[in-house]
Parts: sequence; C-alpha cells; structure tokens
Amino acid sequence: MIVWLNGTFGAGKTTAAQELLDLLPGSTLYDPELLGSGLRLMLPAKRFEGISDYQDLPAWRRMVVDTAAALLTEVPGPLITPMTLLRQEYRDEIFGALAARRIPVRHVLVHAEETILRDRIAEREKASEDARAAASTRRWSLAHLGPYADALPWLRGDAHVVDTGRLTPRQTAEQVAEAVRTGAGACDIVQTPEPTAETLAAGVLLFDDQDRVLLVDPTYKAGWEFPGGVVERGEAPARAGVREVAEELGIELPGALRLLVLDWEAPKPPGFGGMRLLFDGGTLTDDRIGKLLLPGSELRDWRFVTETEAEKMLPPVRWNRLRWALRAREQGCPLHLEAGVPVG
Repeated sequence: MIVWLNGTFGAGKTTAAQELLDLLPGSTLYDPELLGSGLRLMLPAKRFEGISDYQDLPAWRRMVVDTAAALLTEVPGPLITPMTLLRQEYRDEIFGALAARRIPVRHVLVHAEETILRDRIAEREKASEDARAAASTRRWSLAHLGPYADALPWLRGDAHVVDTGRLTPRQTAEQVAEAVRTGAGACDIVQTPEPTAETLAAGVLLFDDQDRVLLVDPTYKAGWEFPGGVVERGEAPARAGVREVAEELGIELPGALRLLVLDWEAPKPPGFGGMRLLFDGGTLTDDRIGKLLLPGSELRDWRFVTETEAEKMLPPVRWNRLRWALRAREQGCPLHLEAGVPVG
C-alpha cells in the first residue's frame, strides 16, 4: 500500500510523514523527489529546456510507479509518500499504473488555509541559516499557492482531507493513520494490468447529429481516448468493442460494427504495440446521449468534439488513427495502416 500525502508547501506533509512512521507498523518513507533529482543528474541538460518541474517528465512519472513496486518487494509497507501532485492527469497516470500493479493507494490531502500556509512559509524562511536558499524556497513555495487553489476542487473530491490548520504534526499523523485504518482515501480506480506482449485492441467511434466524435477521459491513465479496450482471448474484435462501450458508457450497440481502420502500432519501449482497430458505432440520438453513464472508477468525463478539437486533445498516434478513420468513414471503405501510414 501507498499512503500518498498530497498538499502544497507548508501544509505539513513531511513532518506528518515522519510521525506516521511510528504509527503505521512496517511503514517506509518514500520520497519521489529524489527520483527527480536523479533525473536532473542523468538526463542531458537540453532535456530540461522549457521544463521547470520534473513531474512533467514521463520518465519521472513512470519511475515513481516502478520504484514503488520495487521497494515493496524489499519492505512490508506501507510506503509513506509526501508528494505534491496538483495535475489531475498526472494523478491518473501514476495512480492508474499503481492500480495495474495491484498496489492500493490511500490518497490523503494535508490541507491548510492560505493565510496559515503563508505564515508557515515565512516562519520557515526566518528559521533558515542560509538566507539566499531560504528566499529561493519562499518564492518557490508562494508560487505554488495559486496552482494549489486551482487544484483544490478535484483534490477535495478525490482525497480524504485532513485540515492541519490547528494540528501538530503528531495530531495530523494520528488522523491520517486513523483514516488509513478505516479505508478512507481509497482510490476507486479501474485496474488494467500492463501488457507483457503485443495486444489487440478495438475502439469504437460514436457520433452525434453534428458529426462530432465521442472521446472519453479515463481515470486510470492520462489523456483522452476512444471508447474501447483490449480484446480478450477468444473474443471477436467487433464484439470486444461492443462489450467495452456497454461497460464504459452503458450503451448497447449492434454486434455488426463496420470496420474503419486497422492499424499496426509499432512497439515503442516500454510499450509493446500491436494491432489497433477502429469501428463505426454510428450516430447517437439525443435520447441515447442523455443516458450515457460515467463510471467513476473508469471514466472521468466524455465529450463530443470536432476533428480540429480532437487534434488538440489526442496524442499524435491516436489523432493520426482518428484522422484516417474519419476519411474511411467518408469514403465507405476501410483502411489498412502500418504505424499510422496507409498501405496496400
């Protein structure tokens, strides 16, 4: 298990984490910030041009998960992780990957009001013996108050909140420990095991009466996606697309879906690639759109978008696949792609 202590600078994450080590038997402090420092030493300086936060590095987000899994083979756990995480898409990526490893997460927001945070930041600066370093830390800490305030709506909805405004670090840790014991902060997120070989996946394109295509926002990984998923052993791809749409959105589609694109996705470590199929699920009426479900453990949102809007929302490989699928739909003829390029 991981007890993820979220919150901005001055909320008391680090001091509470130290106290938690005494309250949760077998626990170990796990600081992903050390991974960021290591990446700065190992990666070329050019890689950090335009990057002010190592959390923006995909390598860091993956290392957080891989290192946690490795640590839990050495220690009984839980891992106490005091780490600010304000971008919801990064939370999805990290917690989703942990869920895929069958590592449960207790997400706890260690919170204090902004006036209290500012006072604590000022006190920390006064107590420091290195004036220059203290001033730099103060500027960094104050700069994060705005993003933290922006993130609070989703953080409050996702995590168990412990208000530290009037609590000592020990009292904060006691409340967190009690929350962990009662199961508070558990992340209800779908578990999708990481592939160990090439996979066959089926996606379904659904449209509204304006010919906009439906995209979904999974909770277990970053980025928008098409409804659909991995084809199970012995399952027909079109049937898999119908099943996934029913599970994700509560919509029953006919089994005979029209193939739009068959795309071979090249392996790109750490991914294995495989065959990707996109089917035409047809146009949904307003009545059926009004009945779309949104399972919180799997999807956070859905949206009908134009082709131009989709280009800004999808990663390049998915956008390219969608682009050709829309052309195939217009022409009434399926396309065979290899790594996103039509062949044959």
